[in-house]
Amino acid sequence: MSKVLQAYRFALDPGVAQESALRSHCGAQRFAFNWGLAQVTANLAQRNAEASYGLEGDSQTAPMSWSAYDLRERWNTVKAEVAPWWRENSKEAYASGLANLATALTNWKDSQTSRRKGAGVRFPQFKGKRAVLSCRFTTGAFGLVDRDRRHVKLPRIGVVRTHESTRKLARQVAQGNARIRSATITFRAGRWFCSFSVEIARTDPLPARPDTVVGVDLGIKSLAVLSTGERVSNPKHLEIAQRELRRLQRQAMRRCGPDKRTQQKPSQRWRQTQARIAKLHVRVANARRDGLHKLTIRLVRSFGTVVLEDLSVSGMLRNHRLARRIAGIGMAEFRRQMTYKTAWSGVRLHIADRWYPSSKTCSGCGVVKAKLRLSERIYTCENCGLTLDRDLNAARNLAGLAELSSPSCGATRNEPDGNPHQTRLVRAAGIATGRPTHGVGQRRHGNASARDTPQRFLNGQ
Repeated sequence: MSKVLQAYRFALDPGVAQESALRSHCGAQRFAFNWGLAQVTANLAQRNAEASYGLEGDSQTAPMSWSAYDLRERWNTVKAEVAPWWRENSKEAYASGLANLATALTNWKDSQTSRRKGAGVRFPQFKGKRAVLSCRFTTGAFGLVDRDRRHVKLPRIGVVRTHESTRKLARQVAQGNARIRSATITFRAGRWFCSFSVEIARTDPLPARPDTVVGVDLGIKSLAVLSTGERVSNPKHLEIAQRELRRLQRQAMRRCGPDKRTQQKPSQRWRQTQARIAKLHVRVANARRDGLHKLTIRLVRSFGTVVLEDLSVSGMLRNHRLARRIAGIGMAEFRRQMTYKTAWSGVRLHIADRWYPSSKTCSGCGVVKAKLRLSERIYTCENCGLTLDRDLNAARNLAGLAELSSPSCGATRNEPDGNPHQTRLVRAAGIATGRPTHGVGQRRHGNASARDTPQRFLNGQ
C-alpha cells in the first residue's frame, strides 16, 4: 500500500444560477491574475527605466516580490478599491489566480537563468475573457455530499449535481483511505468539470506474471506491437473524424471571424461553429484516452517489466507527412500513464535510450544495419537470414534490454555492440494528477523570443 496523489474528475450539471456563479468565480481568478501581472510588469518596467538613467542599488524602486503570499497580502490591501464586488465570490478564486501568476513568473525566471531545464518559458501574458475558464479551491466547504452520490459541494456556489456517480471516491473517503485536498472547476467544450485532488492509499494488484518482460514498440499502422507477438490495432479516432472536422472548418471559413488588423469581432454563428469544432476534438481526445487507459492497465496487470522507447515526439511531429497521424496516437499520453501505473502496481518500467537502434538491430544475431528505410516494413538480416516484421523485431530488442540489465544498478548495458549509448532504468513517479511530469513527453510553448521573454526585466530582480 502506498499513498499517492490522484485526480477524480466529474462532469457537472449546474443550473442557470449555478453556472453564472461558476463563471463569476473563474472571472474573479482571471481578474486577480491580470491585476497581479500588471503590478509586476509596472515594477519591472520602472526599475528598467531607472537603470537606463544610471540609477543603481538603493536609488532604484524596491523590487516587488513574486511569491503567492506577498501577492495575496498586497491584494488584500487594495481589493476594496480595485474590485468593490470582491465579496460576491470566494476568496479562493482570487488566491488561486495570484498563485498561478506566482508559478508562471517563477517558471519564467528559472528558464531565463538556466535553473529550469527544457524549452524556454515565455513571460506571462494577460488573460482575455475568451481564455480557458478555471478556478481552484483549497479551503472552504468543498467535497462530496453526505448520503448523496450525485452531487458535490463548492464554496459560495453550493451543491451542484453531477452527470455521473461519485460513489467510488465516496467509498474511499468513508473508509478513511482518501483525503480530498483541493477542488478545481474547469470549462471545456461546453461542459463544466470538477476535479478533486485526492491523497489516497492504493492497493493495486500485482501483475499476473511478475517474472515476464514485454517490449512495447509504438507505431502508426499499429498502435503498439508487443514482443509477445500481439499487435494492437490503431483505432484512428482522429482520421475517422476528419470528414466532419473538414466540413465544420469550411463552414467556419465562410462565416465572419475575428480580424486583429481591423479589430473585427467574430459573429455569433462563427462562435457556434467553433464550439462544435471544440466538442468534436474533445470527443476524439476522450476516445483516444480511453483506449490508452485500457491498454496500459492491461500491460501493467499482466507483465512484471515493461520496456519503452524514449521517443522524441516533438521531433517526430516536424515530419509534415506523418505529423497528424503521430499526434493522433498519443505517444506522450501512453508513456505518462505507464509511468504512474507501473509505480502503483510495483512493475518495473525500463526506458531505452533514445538513440538505441531497436529497429536496425537483428533480434536473432544482434547485427546492426547501417541503414533501414521507413518503407521497409519487413526486417531481413543479411547475416543470419532472419525475416521478421519490422515492429516485432524492434519490440523483441526492447524486451532483450531488460533481460540483460541488472536490477541492482541504475544503468544497463546495450546489446549488440556498436550502440555508443546506454539505457537507463527508470522508477516511475507515483503522482497522477492529469498533467505529465517534467521531461516526460510534454509539449510547451515554442522557444522564447526577445519579444516573449523580456530579458531586460531580469535586471529588476
